[in-house]
Amino acid sequence: AEFIQELEEGLETMVGDRGAMLSGGQRARVSLARALLKQPSLLILDEASSALDAETERRIQENLIASGKDRATIAVAHRLSTIRNADEILSMVDGAVVERGKHDDLVAAGGVYASQWTIQTGDMAV
Repeated sequence: AEFIQELEEGLETMVGDRGAMLSGGQRARVSLARALLKQPSLLILDEASSALDAETERRIQENLIASGKDRATIAVAHRLSTIRNADEILSMVDGAVVERGKHDDLVAAGGVYASQWTIQTGDMAV
């Protein structure tokens, strides 16, 4: 991201309590950039886009897809647009998997995932 280049310490900028005064979205982008530079074979994202605006999330998703050919990614998200293009989605209630499948199939099934999709988007379209 352009803003990382503007930081005095770049990717080395501290992002915790004692770090630079960064927004939640900026902290998320620095942390994700650091993780991707390590080229892990497994990337676990826990609500990684919760502090991002929709446009930044879209750009990051495109980059994750483009760079993830040799990587498995597990994404934990309440914002379903974050996981819409996942190879497999697990929908959970009270810690138990209640549905699994692709986005279009889960929306068409009309279960828990479809209900949450409608609440978040106002749209049952796949």
